[in-house]
Amino acid sequence: MRHYIIAGAGLLAAAGLGMGAFAVAQNPALSVEQRLQRVEDELAINRVLVNYSATQDARDFAGYAALFAKEGEWVNGKNVHKGREAIHKMLIDLYGEPPADFVNNDSYHITSNAQIDLNGDRATAHSRHLLIWRGADGSPVPALAGRYEDEFIRENGEWKILRRVDYPVMPTPEEWMKVVRERMAAR
Repeated sequence: MRHYIIAGAGLLAAAGLGMGAFAVAQNPALSVEQRLQRVEDELAINRVLVNYSATQDARDFAGYAALFAKEGEWVNGKNVHKGREAIHKMLIDLYGEPPADFVNNDSYHITSNAQIDLNGDRATAHSRHLLIWRGADGSPVPALAGRYEDEFIRENGEWKILRRVDYPVMPTPEEWMKVVRERMAAR
């Protein structure tokens, strides 16, 4: 069964619109405890999706890598980084070592449209992402949009990314790599 995370649902309820029309269909075969577990699992996975963007933006590379399972993979085309150490190194190679007092005022990531499918201690998630950069005049500029296809696993009682496949949509992967190379050369 696919469940959709609805951002702003609390605002709708506060506005008196209620949640009836937006509620996920209940499976009468599940107990209250089982349904509660599903809700908790979805919220935990959604938190991982949010923390993925937050740790990347804060250049908290250790925190970012810790979102992955021990044998977790980050995949983009032919680029595959397996294990937390390799994922951590990927970020250092991409951004360089951040200074201790790093504050990111130049970009941020948005993850949206999460669709989470649960299956016991495993799950899949499909979501979209958008990278916003500071433009030359200080205005926000969309830089990269794409989608994530994720596999999750409950590892030591916590949801972790087992495999994240990043599919850049705009610009194309080839166009994006040109941008990345230019930015790295300018460092």
